[in-house]
Order: sequence, then C-alpha cells, then structure tokens
Amino acid sequence: MRKLLAFNIGEQLWIKEGKGVETLGTLGNIISNILPNIYIFAGVVLFILLIFGGLTVIINAGKDNPEETAKGQKAITTAVIGFLIIFCSYWIIRIIEVVTGVDIFSPGI
Repeated sequence: MRKLLAFNIGEQLWIKEGKGVETLGTLGNIISNILPNIYIFAGVVLFILLIFGGLTVIINAGKDNPEETAKGQKAITTAVIGFLIIFCSYWIIRIIEVVTGVDIFSPGI
C-alpha cells in the first residue's frame, strides 16, 4: 500500500519496545520534532486556501456575483496574512537559534 502523505515526527517520539512514555524525552525535544511538521501542514493549508480563493474569485467574477467574489478575495487575503505570520515565526525561531546556539529544528543532528 502506498502512502500519500508521510511526516517524519523524529526518532525521539518513537516509543521503543519495553519502554513507556518516558522515552519521549523533554518537552523541548517534543516541540523541536513537531514544529517542522507544523510548518509543512501550514504550507499545505495555505496552498489549498489560495487555490480555493482564486477559483472562487474567477468563477464568481464571471457570474457577476460581487458577494461571492468578495468571499474569495477574503480567503486570499487571509491566506496571505497567514503566510506572513508563518514566515515571520520561522525566521524568529531561526534568529533565536543563532543567538542562543540551541538547535530547535534539528535537535538530534
């Protein structure tokens, strides 16, 4: 069976045989392993929202329906604002990595 979508949650989150939840590590390790996947998920949502908004604007502009066209424009605006928030948060985390010397995106490497 082929996997359509797979995320690498990191080796720290694997529960090994004979061991319990204590193998998960610290809260920092868990966050460091989940954070890159959140950015991937946010990118997929951004892409879907942009496609939906664009198609809504195109379809409803042809039908001369200003309310629905405004709904599509609002979806595009929301996607762009969300992208800016995600983009800024990524670079803030990268700056924190440089300043503190702590690897947030790749803790085990």
